[in-house]
Amino acid sequence: MLVNMSKLLADAQKGDYAVGSFSVANMEMVLGVLKAAKELNAPVILQIAEVRLKQSPLEIIGPLMVAAAKNADTPVAVHFDHGKTIEKINQALELGFTSVMFDGSHLELDENIKITKEVITLAKKYGADVEAEIGCVGGSEDGSEDIAINCTKPYDAVKFEKETNVDALAIAIGNAHGNYKSTPKLRFDILEQVEKNTKLPLVLHGGTGISPDDFIRCSHTGIKKINIATATFDSVEYEVRDAYKNDEIGGYYDLQAAEVEGAYQNAKRHILIFGTDNKA
Repeated sequence: MLVNMSKLLADAQKGDYAVGSFSVANMEMVLGVLKAAKELNAPVILQIAEVRLKQSPLEIIGPLMVAAAKNADTPVAVHFDHGKTIEKINQALELGFTSVMFDGSHLELDENIKITKEVITLAKKYGADVEAEIGCVGGSEDGSEDIAINCTKPYDAVKFEKETNVDALAIAIGNAHGNYKSTPKLRFDILEQVEKNTKLPLVLHGGTGISPDDFIRCSHTGIKKINIATATFDSVEYEVRDAYKNDEIGGYYDLQAAEVEGAYQNAKRHILIFGTDNKA
């Protein structure tokens, strides 16, 4: 069933777990994620980032994501990730997305707050939630930039919450988009300070490559939404490669099944780590 992100994150705060937010690029990935959610009786979030719309146009993938969520057996929120333009954020809301993210992490804090408040006003008309970001998560969503990590200042998070009352806040604690070049060293000291001084559900971007132990520690320290993008795409690609290597592709529908399987296995693994199984 299609639900609001804030409902899933409020339940996660009460239950002391995190909800997986899985990036998708086509129908097969959507089917794979929802297959894992159904099997494990887990709530999930389906998301797509603005930078990915070149490959998956919003007017095509968006209605598919919303329809899939409405027909799902478990609670599913549909999220527009890393929104850069009001135009695309508005389009996602028109299509029925239940949450949108405005990424103003590259802006001065006051400007980020100002535009985030405008997005919140817009989203309220649709009954949708808003996620924002402060501090810079390393890398970039599509791997085209090598953005340096700029960790969130805890007092900025306090100010941001007070002035915006946003529904979820992504923070930078040494995490990065894409595949890590070395094992990430997360700043749990910063996370602990933000959790202690705010009531917001916190979001971890750049989840691919973070260890299960660190994921679990994050989920018990205020992180209630964990984004998984690169791992999804990698898992689908590996599954397809293996299927060809093992001579298991006899036609298009075998290829489609391999894509679904790759997304399913990846979502299943993360749902179990995040502790979301049997929380639907």
